[in-house]
Amino acid sequence: MTDPESGYHYAIVRRAIERIDTAGAPLHLQDLAAELNMSPAHFQRLFSRWVGVSPKRYQQYLALDYARTLLRERFTTLDTAHALALSGSGRLHDLFVRWEAMTPGDYARKGAGLEIRYGFFPSPFGEVLAMATPRGLCGLAFTAETGRNAAFADMRARWPHARFSEDPAALAHTVAAVFRRQGQAHLHLIGAPFQIKVWEALMAIPSGHVTTYSEIARAIGQPRAVRAVGTAVGRNPVSWLIPCHRALRKSGGLGGYHWGLPVKRAMLAWESARENPPTGPALRQE
Repeated sequence: MTDPESGYHYAIVRRAIERIDTAGAPLHLQDLAAELNMSPAHFQRLFSRWVGVSPKRYQQYLALDYARTLLRERFTTLDTAHALALSGSGRLHDLFVRWEAMTPGDYARKGAGLEIRYGFFPSPFGEVLAMATPRGLCGLAFTAETGRNAAFADMRARWPHARFSEDPAALAHTVAAVFRRQGQAHLHLIGAPFQIKVWEALMAIPSGHVTTYSEIARAIGQPRAVRAVGTAVGRNPVSWLIPCHRALRKSGGLGGYHWGLPVKRAMLAWESARENPPTGPALRQE
């Protein structure tokens, strides 16, 4: 099973993100812990267990301008993403993900005759709604910002004619493997051809790296379709496994995220802290 405490740890981190943002400057451990009504030792222990680095280091990854740092130091062109990802710790998600898109006929039927099982689970980024067909996972949605009802309605609308049944036991092992990045995850995706191309491009971005919407548009042969690419990124049905959180604006802004920008920032910081040691003054500890 996914660690049930990870959702609690993320709730602490989410509150810390909000406090860091309102502070406008780095906070000392004692001050941040006090804002969260926790002792410094307890906060440090919980925080480090969740992200693997100290609160001070994580604040540097969560800085509002960190997207610009990522683009400057961890930008990857999709032409070379596979070569980059096969060395060191930047391991591609698609080395352990196997997926298939629906046929045009299946897509037109919108899930008619299909049974989809679902459940809500803890994850490192708050509660996640997982859905699966007999062929594999077809949905991952994070509820921390949207709430359960909105997340479920959003995902269900993608398969309007399918039958849905709550069965968390059937998905528990798969969901645990997804967030531990162990074994192999089978995905069953519903999307228009253009969306599928965009999602394929997202799969080429290594963990700890980012790219831009315009780079994705160029990689799929539609360099002027940046806005349409952004829409397709937002319609990604399997967040985290298809890493739409790694797509940023060319200007250095985070862009949007379907399940809330705090979740996107936490994902980027979590991956950066685990995959990439500090490489420049912006990330150096005092």
